[in-house]
Formats: sequence, structure tokens, C-alpha cells
Amino acid sequence: MIIADSSRPELRKLLASNGLGISIGPFRCCIKTKLASVCDHLYELYPDTEIDIDSQFTDFPVEVERAPGLRRWLKPLAEFTFNGNVPFTPLALDQAPALLEWGINWCVSAHAHHLLVIHSSVVEKNGRAIIMPAPSGSGKSTLCAGLVARGWRLLSDELTLIRVSDGQILPIPKPISLKNESIEIISEFWPEAIVGKVCKDTLKGRVAHFRPPAESVRNANIPAVPAFVIFPRYAPSVECNLIPKEKGHAFMLMVENAFNYHLLGVEGFDVLKSVIDKVEVFDFEYSSLDRAIDEFEHLVK
Repeated sequence: MIIADSSRPELRKLLASNGLGISIGPFRCCIKTKLASVCDHLYELYPDTEIDIDSQFTDFPVEVERAPGLRRWLKPLAEFTFNGNVPFTPLALDQAPALLEWGINWCVSAHAHHLLVIHSSVVEKNGRAIIMPAPSGSGKSTLCAGLVARGWRLLSDELTLIRVSDGQILPIPKPISLKNESIEIISEFWPEAIVGKVCKDTLKGRVAHFRPPAESVRNANIPAVPAFVIFPRYAPSVECNLIPKEKGHAFMLMVENAFNYHLLGVEGFDVLKSVIDKVEVFDFEYSSLDRAIDEFEHLVK
């Protein structure tokens, strides 16, 4: 059973009572909320996600509700709770859908220590996955969304999950998060995309989430083999430049983008070294999304 098999009232009832158990990549989340905006977000952007009703095990029990106290009436806030604890400062109530997405990402990066978790987008085509680590504002999520719009499999726009045992990537195809002008760029580039509510005035500016393709969600149990690590950077008015990168430098940049490399110790070193040894590594500058996608298509032929 998937979320699309439920009506919106049925989904809201589940969320407000015992919680909605869903599978997101290799994890099971149980989500509770009485907020209509969060229910709408899940109904519109997670329609192909499996509902897990019978399982007694939950990786991440989370809630998004109005923060308690007098301010809930004067200036209402949304509060994210994990396992009974509040890890973040509450946000404006209209940012609740984004808070859910950021909260689940935090749950994975802070607790999934059986995997090496890298802050990067990752997509796959023809059996070859491309890991794209880069800081905020580099254009990695825009490039990721553009590739997915052209038929690439979404593994994640935010978190690359590398299995320590064999170096393969476990997909976690959540909605793609885009900020500010990237929202309009991808909405025009991908007109058939389903876009959630735009959350305004967040710490990141305007934020919107784009529904992942149904096929990417259905194939979330199929690991991917890394073939490239590419460090993208959007720069206006530049040609597409794919520049081979020294692997030692790439290794250190991957360490900087890892959430739990130091916690994994020797295992983290071994799996990351194994991945870097096997892939091709590049820096990549681009200004045209179409040109960038053509370059990536050529790589995986």
C-alpha cells in the first residue's frame, strides 16, 4: 500500500493518531502531526511511498506540531521532535513542511552510523552513479534536479549513503529541495514536476520541494555502484569545464563533506578509499543546465 492509495482525510487521521509509518530508502519513519500543511506535503510529494502499517520497528519516530506556550497563539511556531526530544529551534508555522524534510535529513546524518553519510547529491544512469559533493550555493541540487528531469534515477539530492560492507550506494529518494531562483529555473526546465508549497523567509531564503519520480521511489531498494565523483560549481557565463581532479585532494574533500567519517574510524577510511580508488574524479564548472546534462550523458554512455 502506498500513500496515493489513501484519501487525504484518511492520511490526516493516521498522522494525528498513531502516526504514519513509511519507508524512506533503507529507513522506516513514523511521522505524527496534526498540521494540515504537513499532511498536504506528504500527500502531494510522497504519493508513491510505501505505508508500513504492521511493522513494530521504527528507525525514526518524529513529530511536527505547534510549539507549546503562549507564543503558539501570538506567533505560532512549528516544532520538530525526534524520539521525544527537540533537536532544533522551532520555526515559523508556515515552514513546517520544510522542517519535516530537514528533520528527517538530520535523523539520518546524526544516527545512521552503519553507513558512511556524505553531504552530496547522487544520481544514476546506465548502472553508473555520480556523487556530487559541494557546499550550499554551488548549484549541485539544481544540477541534480535537471538530471532527474531528463530521466536520471534520483538516489538523493542531499545525502549519499555508502554501505560500509561493499561501497555501494543505498538510495534515499526524498523530495528535491531547491532554494530561491533555482525554484523558478527548475519549474521552467521541468514543467511537469509537482512542486510543494514554497516556504518563505527561512534561513535559506525561499525553499520548495519537488516530488521525486515514481520510478526512483519504487527502485529505492536497489543499490547503485559509484562510477564518478564530481565537484560541481555553477558560474555564470562559463563554458562547461570537466577537469580531472587529483584523487588525494578529492578524498580529503569527501571527508570534509562526511557527517560521520570520524565516528566510523578505520571502516570509514577503508570504504571511502575504496570508492575513490574505483571512480573517476572531476571538478565541473557550468552555466548552462542543458550543456551540463549533455556532458553527464556522455560520461555514462
